[in-house]
Amino acid sequence: MARHARRTGHAHYARYTITAALLTIFALMAGAFTGDSARAGAPGQTATAPAPATAGAAVTANDSTQLVAGFRRVEAASVSDAMEQLFGKKMYMSHRMRPLAPSHFAGVALTVLLRKAENTEGAPALQGMLTAIDQGGPDSVYVMVVEDGDDIAGIGGLMGTAMSARGFAGAVIDGGVRDTGYLQRIGFPVYARGIVPSTSVRHYRFGGANIPVTCDGVHVEPNDIIVADNDGVVVVPRARAADVLKLAQELDFKEHSMIPYIEKYKSIVKAVEQFGRI
Repeated sequence: MARHARRTGHAHYARYTITAALLTIFALMAGAFTGDSARAGAPGQTATAPAPATAGAAVTANDSTQLVAGFRRVEAASVSDAMEQLFGKKMYMSHRMRPLAPSHFAGVALTVLLRKAENTEGAPALQGMLTAIDQGGPDSVYVMVVEDGDDIAGIGGLMGTAMSARGFAGAVIDGGVRDTGYLQRIGFPVYARGIVPSTSVRHYRFGGANIPVTCDGVHVEPNDIIVADNDGVVVVPRARAADVLKLAQELDFKEHSMIPYIEKYKSIVKAVEQFGRI
């Protein structure tokens, strides 16, 4: 697969520009700028942008590859909005969970828990977190919770190298990160709550892998879908992922369609009336 660990913010914005250009052409062909009453309806009446023709609407919760591919093409903000509209839940991580570099990826959660426990065993006490990496692969997102770990690095250069080599989509660490220069150099996407030079060795024990965890305040089950971009990280329960993807695609499409409309009419009020999206 095309590894998202190698994607940069410039590639993401280039793709967004191309998408916006295509949507502009579509809007012109559809008569968005002609005041076509068949599309816009009566003045003041809310109109709905045509639904995007994608395979996402037909994706089921069991289609892991298609789900991940679909979520890679939508923005985290649209996924968050879709979750709130469908379930009335906050499923995004806080502003403290930030990327080392501009990133955009989606994948399947591989969860790991580290429990705070001073010990003299050293690395063997953490063997399970390394084994979990070797059990992951393409589309995996390493979701690690480090108990009371704001000042403890849960990931560094060696673990990042292993994940990158195995095709992981990225890592989300409820704790710290170190070796940041190296991780940026190899282009492996990491979200963490801070940058620290510390180690978990002798201070933590492996608490489990592929178990339910609470990462930066959000419940994550193994195999949930993780969507991350420059706006933050969103968790999508696997059982409802197909429904969320479908709505997120519709929200994305509406928003991108509004951009040329706003530029044309220089009015966000008219755009919201036209498309019913903000």
